[in-house]
Amino acid sequence: MRLHFVATSVPEAQTALANLRGLYKDSGPDGADIIVALGGDGFMLQTLHAFLGQGKPIYGMNLGSVGFLMNEYVEADLMDRLALAERATVHPLRMHATSSEGCFDGLAFNEVSLLRQTRQATKLRILVDGKVRISELICDGALVATPVGSTAYNLSAHGPILPIDSALLALTPISAFRPRRWRGALLPHNAKVRFEALEVEKRPVSAVADGLEVRNITSVDVEEDRSIAMVMLFDAGRNLDERILAEQFVD
Repeated sequence: MRLHFVATSVPEAQTALANLRGLYKDSGPDGADIIVALGGDGFMLQTLHAFLGQGKPIYGMNLGSVGFLMNEYVEADLMDRLALAERATVHPLRMHATSSEGCFDGLAFNEVSLLRQTRQATKLRILVDGKVRISELICDGALVATPVGSTAYNLSAHGPILPIDSALLALTPISAFRPRRWRGALLPHNAKVRFEALEVEKRPVSAVADGLEVRNITSVDVEEDRSIAMVMLFDAGRNLDERILAEQFVD
């Protein structure tokens, strides 16, 4: 089992990187069978993007704040933990955003979010599979989340937590004002969601797909890309299914 270690630039993670490379051989990015990422959830997302299409499972060790997508940082017995690790296959959302400056494409393993850029609330039209479902949503924004991302920004916006194998997406408003009682929707994973920004001169909107931000958008199309599959590894008994289930019973 050949490993390659990557880490955030913070001193704690760099120290851990040196320690692990001293204990276990680093085979480099091309020669490795497994990528070991040292950092927090944000760094895990960066690592997923960095190794797209390479077929290398990623095992995260938490040296960040929350670490929902990471395993506990323990230097000993790493090879045994990896041998027993459980796999979770995740698919990203593909965003196609049109703005006043052109068209931009991005991938998001957590969510695609639309956010107001000024003090003015945004107005959005929402279409699902080509049919208008909400003609005018007045809000701070809205997002589409994957099951992996359902416990992140989506949960903070009071969206539902989705089991990892649920084949669903969460469509969730952010501080919706009108329609006042709309709390979002559960969509099949193959749904195509389109957001159209209304009154863009007065109410500019940005769109974010993981690390990519596009400002002054006029429309955003979002759908899951099943042609891309990334594997994350979790310690036995602490897989992603269990973490998502446990998150629903937190005080």
